[in-house]
Amino acid sequence: MVPFSHASPATAEQIADAVAAALGEKVKNIRVAVGEVTVTVAAAHYHAAAVLLRDSPACKFEQLVDLCGLDYSEYKDGQYDGLRYCVASHLLSVSLNQRVRLKAFCLDDDFPVVDSLNDVWNSANWFEREAFDLYGIIFEGHSDLRRILTDYGFIGHPFRKDFPTSGHVEMRYDAEQKRVIYQPVTIEPREITPRVIREDNYGGLQ
Repeated sequence: MVPFSHASPATAEQIADAVAAALGEKVKNIRVAVGEVTVTVAAAHYHAAAVLLRDSPACKFEQLVDLCGLDYSEYKDGQYDGLRYCVASHLLSVSLNQRVRLKAFCLDDDFPVVDSLNDVWNSANWFEREAFDLYGIIFEGHSDLRRILTDYGFIGHPFRKDFPTSGHVEMRYDAEQKRVIYQPVTIEPREITPRVIREDNYGGLQ
């Protein structure tokens, strides 16, 4: 069991310095915002950076508490010209009472791939399966990479920004076949625009 530290936690700036020292040239970007430290590394260094953050005496991030995918496609319209898919891992040091966010961008937008961290922290197993299911990100080296939230026959990845809100197919029980079947979506796409109607003297204004 990892002993919990009762010492005062380091400041975000001190954590950033410790992370930068541990990762060295692997750091592409490190920033502190709202008291949180985020470090970005290249996809090729993602696994090695995770090991260093776990084992470095000044970091000791023994636990991966969350891992999620990100789709930056909406930012590409004049605001963002980088890679589309990213993996963000949230790490906790129980012994030093500190946290960090580790990010890596997948090199290929059409076939996003990063290394699995399951051999570094076994809690990555289901988190990576979730990111694969919802974003289509492939985690190389994962021993059992398959969908975890959607159905076996589900088409696409529902958290991608270009996934239609009504989906691609719908399922229903067919009484004649006595089983659940899939069929094209029958919902008519429509855009809902909220209407704001101001009555006379609304709110007591003249």
